[in-house]
Amino acid sequence: MTGYASAQTQLSQVGFEGLRLGIEIRSVNSRFLDLSFKMNDDLRSHEPALRELFMGALKRGKVEAKVYLEHQEPDALSQPSAKFLQELAQLQSLIQASLPQAAPLSVADIIKLCTQGSQTPPDIRPTLLELTKKALHQLIEARAIEGKRLVQSLLERIEQLHGLTQQASPLIPLLVEQQRQRFLDRWTEAMALGANQANMESAQERALAEATSYAIRIDVAEELTRLNSHLTEIKTCLTQSAVKEGVGKRLDFLIQELHRESNTLGSKSTTMELSKISVDMKVLIEQMREQVQNLE
Repeated sequence: MTGYASAQTQLSQVGFEGLRLGIEIRSVNSRFLDLSFKMNDDLRSHEPALRELFMGALKRGKVEAKVYLEHQEPDALSQPSAKFLQELAQLQSLIQASLPQAAPLSVADIIKLCTQGSQTPPDIRPTLLELTKKALHQLIEARAIEGKRLVQSLLERIEQLHGLTQQASPLIPLLVEQQRQRFLDRWTEAMALGANQANMESAQERALAEATSYAIRIDVAEELTRLNSHLTEIKTCLTQSAVKEGVGKRLDFLIQELHRESNTLGSKSTTMELSKISVDMKVLIEQMREQVQNLE
């Protein structure tokens, strides 16, 4: 399900007051849960804990999370602490003692080290996890709002499909009778060309039996009944069970069954009117298939 959320907080640890920790989450529809994290290497050790949070909160969707640690004023240079400068001086003296030809550090070198050496606070994980929970809560709320719109759209298509099945139902007895009569007429014409009159009655009975058997094979009443049954169950899932875990996968299965029945309806069709109904059903079902992938 699509959605976006973000959260930021200013770090309060001594020596890191100028840093801001943030997270951005983007989600698009997918049948399964697909997680990806973008973060600096110094934050990568926290990925397993973040992944566990995401898997506990989300069940479906292609989710991308970006975690960043930045200065609140990007153009401002971080001021090195006295301890940091002292450690650099000691390290430089140690190196020059072994390598006298080594050039001393310049001011530019020190500023570059300060910029690159924006160390991550050692106890940042609790703050990061709380921030992630906040962003996930926002994402779930955004997805819930979209979910309500999707449910309404799906319910409208269910009503349209119910209407198509009602259009098809009166055609069934007419189609069966037309096919039986057409088969019988052709058989009678063939017998009139040179059939023995004594065998006419027996041949007519056989023709009627064959016509009835064929009519049964093209009868779509069973398919229409199953279509209505699946539509009713989908509506129940959307209106009463939308908060239950795994409802999206259940709807996936029901949409597949709808598609199967509409295909059978089309293959059995012997008239343009019924074929058109089958095509209209497939269009609506395909639209529902795409929307259902957005639901958990």
